Amino acid sequence: MWTHTGQTRPPFAITPGPGQESVWDYPRPPRLDADSRQVLVQSGQRQLASSRSSLRLCETASPPTFYLPPESVSWEELIPTPGSSLCEWKGQAQYWAVVDQPDVAVGWTYPQPRGPYASLKDHIAFYPARVECFVDRVRVQPQPGHFYGGWITPELVGPFKGEPGTGHW
Repeated sequence: MWTHTGQTRPPFAITPGPGQESVWDYPRPPRLDADSRQVLVQSGQRQLASSRSSLRLCETASPPTFYLPPESVSWEELIPTPGSSLCEWKGQAQYWAVVDQPDVAVGWTYPQPRGPYASLKDHIAFYPARVECFVDRVRVQPQPGHFYGGWITPELVGPFKGEPGTGHW
């Protein structure tokens, strides 16, 4: 059913300029890339995580999701939340909330990621629509839609999955 797999950019995709990436060139299934840029996540004045060794998951039509290593996370600021979801590639996700807002999931982990995504074990990704996320001091824009956790940074062009009219992607 999925016709876009990163092999050919569809005609409606924005052509990237110098120094830009098209999310339509990302593969499906997604790939993981190491990223050494400074990634910072905070909730108000509280730092939740900071790293220069994140993993960036790149999947067709979506802005990348940044996963931060467990040693870079202020775990005392987070608590597990009830519920989970299943990714066809990565496996079962566990959700996390900020301690004083236990009903709002702000991030997720894969305690037992599948096969090629094993390096995501215990790394955490955050929703930029629910906490402030920065890459090299630039505030990330959240991927449209309530479910998605992609990080829109200035070097990306879309259109992005989650925007109005993209439900069929």
